[in-house]
Amino acid sequence: MNLIRTRQSQSLPVTTDSFEPFRLMRNLLRWDPYRDLAFPAEGGNAFMPSFDVKETTDAYIFTADMPGIQKEELDIQLAGNRLTISGHRETEETKENERFYSQERSFGTFNRTFSLPEEVDSGKVAAELRDGVLHLMIPKSPETRPQKIAISHRS
Repeated sequence: MNLIRTRQSQSLPVTTDSFEPFRLMRNLLRWDPYRDLAFPAEGGNAFMPSFDVKETTDAYIFTADMPGIQKEELDIQLAGNRLTISGHRETEETKENERFYSQERSFGTFNRTFSLPEEVDSGKVAAELRDGVLHLMIPKSPETRPQKIAISHRS
């Protein structure tokens, strides 16, 4: 018996969405090999917000999604060039007659520390929690900001 192929085998084209090395690396760094182990004392996966960190000429800007967290549950500290953001997201209460079929949301305490590369102006830090998104702006100290140097003209 002979098999006749009716279709040519096709390989999927590599798109920018399917192969983005930075996304692959971020997902690899977030991977927790112990996440799927069930420890009854913990009550689920730990909550760890992801941060976007951007540098401008005048400041460092941090943005993080923190749904379900109130500003009273956040603690932001800046010591020298070390920024620490910690907080807590409470678990939802379960009543006696309720049963979960799927529970994928994460809860718990988190703590993130960032080292800034240069001195900052700690007196002018601005933080805002709006619609579940934390916006944090840390201005650079005036001494570290780029300055334009005037060129004199000699005849």
